This record gives sequence, structure tokens and C-alpha cells, in this order.
Amino acid sequence: MKKNKIISNWLKEKGNPEIARLVSLNLAISNKVHKILEERKLSDTDFAKMLGKTPSEVSKWLSGTHNLTQKSIIKMEIALGEPLIHVEQVEKYVYFHIERTTREKVEEYTEGNYNTTMPAYAS
Repeated sequence: MKKNKIISNWLKEKGNPEIARLVSLNLAISNKVHKILEERKLSDTDFAKMLGKTPSEVSKWLSGTHNLTQKSIIKMEIALGEPLIHVEQVEKYVYFHIERTTREKVEEYTEGNYNTTMPAYAS
């Protein structure tokens, strides 16, 4: 693809690692979608219909140069029935403990158990 070479050359000149990584991932997703469509003998227009998008919008998505959002990636994954990116799922969850809940604070206030003194400020 000619566009990809232009982007690669620009990235080599500018040397921005974040942009290089973004473009690399977008190209990988685009290539994977193209491969799936080819295997299923679907055109980009067919894919656009599956997504409820215009062919020109999907063409931008699949160019590899468009900044894909997580929402658009998920939309494509659902339409294709296949994951396009893989992230390891974390089985552990972190819970944060809050000393008192809002409900406890409201109950404390409505029962009259609250500090009515104002903090002292230096004059």
C-alpha cells in the first residue's frame, strides 16, 4: 500500500514513538479485518452495511491511517464475530474502601450527630 510507505517514511523522519505505535496497531487491525473479509468473500461495502456505516467511512477505518476508537473496534468485532485485538483479562479486582459512605454521612447529619463548629482561620 502506497499510503503505508508514506506514513512509515514520515514516522522515520519525525520519530514519534506514540504515533508509530498507534499507526502500527491501526494497520494490524485493518489487515486483520481485510483478511477476515477476504476469507468470507465480503466486500468493504458488505462490511459497511453490516456496521450500519457508509462505505467511505469504513474505507477510512480500514485504511490503517484512521485513529480507531475502542467503540469502532468493538463494533467491527461484533459485526465479524471475532476479536480484532487481544488484551489479557485480569481476574482480580481492586476494591477501594471509603471510610464512611454518603448514606452514613446523611444519617449522621439527620440524627443531629454532626460538628456544628466552624474551623478557625487565622486573621
